[in-house]
Amino acid sequence: MTHALCARLLTIADDEATFARRQFCCPDPRTRAHLETIGKTFLRGYRAALEEGHPDALGDRLDATPAETRGFAFEGAGMAVALLDSLLPWRRRFRALLAGRGRAHRYMLHVGAGWARARLYRRPAPWIEDDPLLGWLAVDGFGFHQGYFHAERYVTAGRRPRRARGYAARAFDQGLGRSLWFVCGANPQRAAHAIGRLPDERHADLWSGLGLAATYAGGVSRHALDTLRRAAGTFLPAVAQGAAFAAAARLEAHNLNEDTRTGCQVFCGCEPAEAASVVAQARDRLTRDDGPARPQYEAWRQSIGAAFAGSRMWSGV
Repeated sequence: MTHALCARLLTIADDEATFARRQFCCPDPRTRAHLETIGKTFLRGYRAALEEGHPDALGDRLDATPAETRGFAFEGAGMAVALLDSLLPWRRRFRALLAGRGRAHRYMLHVGAGWARARLYRRPAPWIEDDPLLGWLAVDGFGFHQGYFHAERYVTAGRRPRRARGYAARAFDQGLGRSLWFVCGANPQRAAHAIGRLPDERHADLWSGLGLAATYAGGVSRHALDTLRRAAGTFLPAVAQGAAFAAAARLEAHNLNEDTRTGCQVFCGCEPAEAASVVAQARDRLTRDDGPARPQYEAWRQSIGAAFAGSRMWSGV
């Protein structure tokens, strides 16, 4: 199979990212347009990676995306190059993109790799070849894909992939929680209700993903984020952890925006730079895996959540 043939076979139409096609409800036209723009930007990055054979040419096209949504273009490109690497394995496109222009977007590239695994009906597993820690974001991306494209099965019915083993089932839920921001039209009450319908032991991971999406993707008022914060209740540390991940990803990619700034203020009680510093310090303290049920990635997330739970940052928020 040639690269050109793969590109034709793997094309995804823009209408796949519309709320009408996905049957998502979002009465606010501005929020709906914002979230649909994110989906379409993802697909533009995806198509660019299918069409461009050289990583520098691909980087030029992705970097031409407005800064606020550039991360989503790299996420789409991550999906495409991971698909091509699986189907045409004699080149290492993902590694080349990650080592070059995509380095600043490594969070998003690994999430995109998880979309590729879902599209290929692979087992949800971390993409640990290039980054054993962030590689778990591929399982998060798998979960987002399933929630976004198969909401009735994975959100409404609450299923998990049968092959999600061990910690992968939890990482899947983190991505599923992110998808709720889109599936529920960025409506805090609907998203909280969707989580509440699922088993209690899944709630912390789902809230973490929802906090990440609300802070990174945004698209709503501060009042809506305050409503989400109150709805989180005892799961606020998990929401703060997700928001801090969003801040770290945007600051590393130099595309910080007001949505992420507001999300950090509401969920973490601090500015994005301070939230990202908590992420970096927690990573520096990591030692080794505690076993299959608690890999380094989970120890990292727990350390971040605990830092916010034990902090005075939330006072007066």
